[in-house]
Amino acid sequence: MSEEIQNMNMQEFEEPQQAKTPKRDINFILDVPLEMTVVIGKTKILIQELLQLGQGSVIALDKLAGEPMEVFVNNKLIGRGEVVVVNEKFGIRVTDIISPADRVHQLR
Repeated sequence: MSEEIQNMNMQEFEEPQQAKTPKRDINFILDVPLEMTVVIGKTKILIQELLQLGQGSVIALDKLAGEPMEVFVNNKLIGRGEVVVVNEKFGIRVTDIISPADRVHQLR
């Protein structure tokens, strides 16, 4: 059995060109609904205390009056704000948006 051996011609690689950054077209997601929640405070109570709650009961929360409220979008903290009244309804005036680095850290 006879085998023929040949030299292989290698092509030289060219320098890769910088990839062009595509423009971000986010128009297709602009109408995706998100759930926004504003937390005014939290507390822990015993089942016995829960069963004793009735109309007029007052539940003390962990936040102080005037303290910023936490603003969540889809259960992820995005910022803080203060409570305002808009046309006889509660609203939130955003006073702080968390940094992109902190938002990424939450995802872990």
